[in-house]
Amino acid sequence: LPGTPPDALRVLMDEVRAGVTVQRPWNMRLRTPDFLWNPLQQWIEDPDFDIEYHVRRTALPSPGDERELGTLVSRLHGHAVDFHRPPWEVHLIEGLEGRRYALYVKVHHSLVDGFSAMKILANALSTDPDERDRPLFFSIPPPERTRRDVGDGMHFPEMMALVREQYGASKTAFRALREVLTGHHDALVTPRQAPKCVLNARISRSRRFATQALETARMRAVAKACGGTLNDVILALSAGSIRRYLLEQDALPDEPLIAMVPVAVRAKDDEGGGNAVGAILASLATDIDDAGERVAEIVASTREAKHQLQGMSKAAILQYSAMLLAPSLAQMIPTTAGHVKPTFNVVISNVPGPETPLYFRGARLDAAYPMSIPVHGQALNITCNSYAGMMCFGFTGCRDTVPHLQRLAVYCGE
Repeated sequence: LPGTPPDALRVLMDEVRAGVTVQRPWNMRLRTPDFLWNPLQQWIEDPDFDIEYHVRRTALPSPGDERELGTLVSRLHGHAVDFHRPPWEVHLIEGLEGRRYALYVKVHHSLVDGFSAMKILANALSTDPDERDRPLFFSIPPPERTRRDVGDGMHFPEMMALVREQYGASKTAFRALREVLTGHHDALVTPRQAPKCVLNARISRSRRFATQALETARMRAVAKACGGTLNDVILALSAGSIRRYLLEQDALPDEPLIAMVPVAVRAKDDEGGGNAVGAILASLATDIDDAGERVAEIVASTREAKHQLQGMSKAAILQYSAMLLAPSLAQMIPTTAGHVKPTFNVVISNVPGPETPLYFRGARLDAAYPMSIPVHGQALNITCNSYAGMMCFGFTGCRDTVPHLQRLAVYCGE
């Protein structure tokens, strides 16, 4: 931003230290952080909240380039959040070339899903480049929610209606899962279909992060030309990149890799918060050399998977997704990761983001790249979000299991 003083982040950090109001859920921690599996686990306000632990100022060796920024956030991403405190951090990173700075925000998935994160991003920034007093996101009060009139509690008929709803959802989910497992539809991917792959090994604590940005309009044009959706094009770009990457390592399985694709189950007017995500399994057709044929196979696979969800309630989709992915728990155990047949090979998700340029105290947001979660048995995660006419890809992986991960981002662009 022209006219911005070189010590803008020092001023912002001094403002934080001087005292800011931290709103829910950013001041909440777990009641029993040493017993995470407590079935009665609760969120409580942290009585010893320390803002300087959660907000930190960092600098790149000036002028820092995009690669150095990626190296820094990769290192920051390898450290787990502390459950004895509210599970989030913000790093104000200065020294980026072109008089720019970056914000790296790490939030545990128990607080927000991708949909909620994009809501928070849009709410934390402004569409007005002249606004100069925007607080940081954790100081912005959450939107007012419509309170239900609960009266004197839930009555027996209401409770039974909820029980019937869940029972009906379970029957629907079981019926849909049976169709998958019995192979009624050729294009429908089953949990037993994913091949063993080097991407499904045990991981270390080290991370690598790479980015790519492509024009959303061009991707939509491709989607229209191949009779698919924007998500299909994202899968196809990811599939082509992974295929080329694994071929170089002589590690491409003969069978097509399988992607787990998160599916939002929220209403359009949902205010966000927490997690509400279903899932489908889709073929990436990485066994096919021709790009056009590969796209056609991906479109057919996702269309069949989404057809399974049609007519299901939100509760049924969540139950179906949980049962569909239940076998993947075995591949996430450290001792079995890489030794058992995976349920899926990679997670690829797309979260719609703001389509108008956003600003923070006059500085324009250039790009918003999502960093996601590798786990044992899932060494690579590809997450995208749209912003101001661009699709921002974030490739997050285990530094040791997925060496030279930045090549995936290069191949995606090419």
